[in-house]
Parts: sequence; C-alpha cells; structure tokens
Amino acid sequence: MLSEWIKDCKFISNAMESTGVYWIPVYEILEKHGFAVILVNARYAKNVPGRKTDVSDAAWLQQLHSYGLLRASFRPQADIAALRAYLRQRERLVEYAVGHIEHMQKALMEMNLQFHHFVSDITGVTGIQIIRAIVGGEHDPAILAAHRQRSYRLL
Repeated sequence: MLSEWIKDCKFISNAMESTGVYWIPVYEILEKHGFAVILVNARYAKNVPGRKTDVSDAAWLQQLHSYGLLRASFRPQADIAALRAYLRQRERLVEYAVGHIEHMQKALMEMNLQFHHFVSDITGVTGIQIIRAIVGGEHDPAILAAHRQRSYRLL
C-alpha cells in the first residue's frame, strides 16, 4: 500500500499539488494514516522563480518543499470536507433544476401557453397537474383550471 511504502521510506513530511480532483484520494489515504501532508496550490509552485516542466514536476515540488518555499493550502478536517462536498453537490443539483424549469417555461411559451399569467410556480402541485393534463391531451381551459388546488387563487 501507498501508506506502508511511505512509512518504509521514512518520509518526514509530504507535499502534493492540488490540481484537479486526482489528489483527493491520495491525500485522504495519507491523512487517514497519520501523515502530515502539505497541500500546495499549483499557482504558488509556479510563481516561485526557476524552471519547471511536467516531466520534473515531482522533483521540483520536492526541491521547493525541502527549501521551505511551499505554502500549505487550507484543507478542512475530514468531516467538514464531507459536509462541504454535500453542500456543493446540493448547490449543483439546485442549479440543474433551475435550468430544467427554465427549459419547461420556454417550451410552454413557444407553445403559446402563457402559464406565467395564471400560475406563479409551474413546478408546484397546480402547475404540474395542469401540465400533465395538457400532455394527456386536455385543451379545455375550464377543465385545466379545475386541476388547481382548492387553496390556490388564479392570478
């Protein structure tokens, strides 16, 4: 295993670049096994004067780390990182939902169904029932209006 190999090599400290998402599993494994890992933002390593190529990236990071020229990036504790991941995923899903609702509204407008004049939320119970009725072939406005919730007042 990676952690056993690093223990066998008797590394004192570890530094890794945080590019993309590839570093996350390695970082978590090392952190889980008690290693002190310095997570470095790629911008900081590139801003240090000197030559750096993709081929010598690891050697360059090691050299900078041995001189103490790398600044550690903030990385929250594992439980906080998990919570942040959930919140970010929720935010993404909400953004996707908004996009789909906008597509629905646009499609209704293109079909000359001016829903926004009489339904404030097309994804609410009333909006969905009316849309399902339209998809089912209903075109009579009186029957469509009957699908509204009793507490719902048409605009």
